Amino acid sequence: MRPIRECGIETKAVHGGEYHDPLGAVIPPIYQTSTFRFRDVDHGARLFRGEEDGYIYTRMRNPTIEAMENAIAVLEGGWKALGCASGMAAVHTTLAVLMQGGGRIVCSESVYGATATLLMALGPSYGIETTFVDTSRTEEIERAIRQDTKVVFIETPANPTLVITDIAAAADIAHHANATLVVDNTFMSPVLQHPFALGADVVIHSMTKFLNGHADVVGGVIVVKTEEQYKAFRSSLNLLGGVIDPFNAFLVHRGLKTLPLRIERQCANAMRIAEYLERHPAVQWVRYPGLRSHPQYELNRRQSDGPGAMISFELKGGLPAGKALMNSVHLCALAVSLGGVESLIQHPASMTHATMARELREQAAITDGLVRLSVGIENVEDILGDLDQGLSKL
Repeated sequence: MRPIRECGIETKAVHGGEYHDPLGAVIPPIYQTSTFRFRDVDHGARLFRGEEDGYIYTRMRNPTIEAMENAIAVLEGGWKALGCASGMAAVHTTLAVLMQGGGRIVCSESVYGATATLLMALGPSYGIETTFVDTSRTEEIERAIRQDTKVVFIETPANPTLVITDIAAAADIAHHANATLVVDNTFMSPVLQHPFALGADVVIHSMTKFLNGHADVVGGVIVVKTEEQYKAFRSSLNLLGGVIDPFNAFLVHRGLKTLPLRIERQCANAMRIAEYLERHPAVQWVRYPGLRSHPQYELNRRQSDGPGAMISFELKGGLPAGKALMNSVHLCALAVSLGGVESLIQHPASMTHATMARELREQAAITDGLVRLSVGIENVEDILGDLDQGLSKL
């Protein structure tokens, strides 16, 4: 049989990074332990010196966590992955490694609210200056580059506007400036988008979302493509302490096995729903990468293997109409987060992006009337029926 890394995405999801348990367990067991016993003093000393492979303390390495990390590295085509306690722990650790000594970041203007807040509120105290630009216009990335630029950070598709950035073009610009390209691949997952193949240097995810897929875990992951990167990131993550715990790693690993199947259904459902919304007389506009009306429709077809499960739209009645809809749906849960098996609807300006400075929200076109819908795996007719009855009450 050919190596797992050369197999299809469905096979990678089930078998990637398999852990071979000494007792023959098919599924990697949960090593719910803080520390590991040494055979003798010399064995412990060799482990601490790095002269022998093994486990010391779960903050440093744990078999359950490592099995999950290896599976994600295979899916993303990276060298290794690092499991973090949250998506924000992944962002913070990435910046701590890449921005040592301060410098400048060029970042997507439409980005997860907490990421923007971290950069704006805490960045300056660490000597980090951030320039937010519309990264879908690569000329804006180029204009924002300065001599002290160390990182180009992009979310694509962006949260919540679904603006799409040309990853290959962004990589060329970053590398020409000796900067590192970091791609937040949360919205697409490794099933639909492959940033390393397009030139990215580091890929991050909120594993809370599609990777886990069941709304029962908070976690993040950093994927790197070289051993040198891995050593630097592992050292910083160990010191910062933002590691995921074994039980949550076990749940994410379980979720990965159905990731391609879930994404396939979610994409099919989302396409039907986006077409329905675009035709509905109460809808002002819809942004979904699978619609030809999306400004970067052709780019998405080139760099992704599908349109994803996220839809943004605004009703003609603006925020009051959006609130009425969100208060009227029943199957679609009014809740933040995304990427799970259940459909979720929410209002970014007052919820996920509420901490984001208003001027940045306006710059990024995160309007007060924007509604974000994460499409689940339910029967699509049931989701459409729920939206239809909600819209009928406007």
